[in-house]
Amino acid sequence: MKIYEKLQKIQAELKAPKSQFNKFGGYNYRSCEDILEAAKPLLNQRGLALSISDEIVQVGERYYIKATARLIDTEEGETYETTAFAREAKDKKGMDDSQITGAASSYARKYALNGLFSIDDNKDADYTNKHNNGTAKKAEKKTKKPAKNKKKSAGDDVRTARINGLKNTAANNGSVLDQDDMNYLGKEIKAMGKEKLEDLTQEEYQSLAALLKQRIMKKGA
Repeated sequence: MKIYEKLQKIQAELKAPKSQFNKFGGYNYRSCEDILEAAKPLLNQRGLALSISDEIVQVGERYYIKATARLIDTEEGETYETTAFAREAKDKKGMDDSQITGAASSYARKYALNGLFSIDDNKDADYTNKHNNGTAKKAEKKTKKPAKNKKKSAGDDVRTARINGLKNTAANNGSVLDQDDMNYLGKEIKAMGKEKLEDLTQEEYQSLAALLKQRIMKKGA
């Protein structure tokens, strides 16, 4: 069996749980470690080895971490690899240089693995975790109150739209909305006297987006 055929079967079977929770966005997400934990048994069954390496590359005046995820067929000697990049922030409050590089490395490695195993993480911020979805379905079956479920769904839609909007704000300013940005925005939401992103008025949300833009510009300065 060729390495592509083995990889195809692993992609079809791989179930990487989203065991991490983002308090700001109110959703679960998977880390690099989650993917590796799920992939290792499947790789072992098919005689495949996985190596992940990092390389620092300079683009213009900024430095990026280039992560390469490489599969090696221990039986045939074939290899297959994917790469992903993450930009090092010039400065992050409370983090030294090694921590900044480590955070960029973890991000790049995760997305190299996503590419290798055909994992789509675009939905991480778009849906609540499965536990909450299961709770909602049970409540609907037990109480049979569509109006209540509709209201909850509307809140989810607002959160989804606003998170996507913040992602676009970051992308339009040459950045990616990362975990540190989300933690920062979570604190700003608390400072506005609100608990969740969907609780903000439209004016407050626009102010939050402006704060994110200012933060990104400072990081890139």
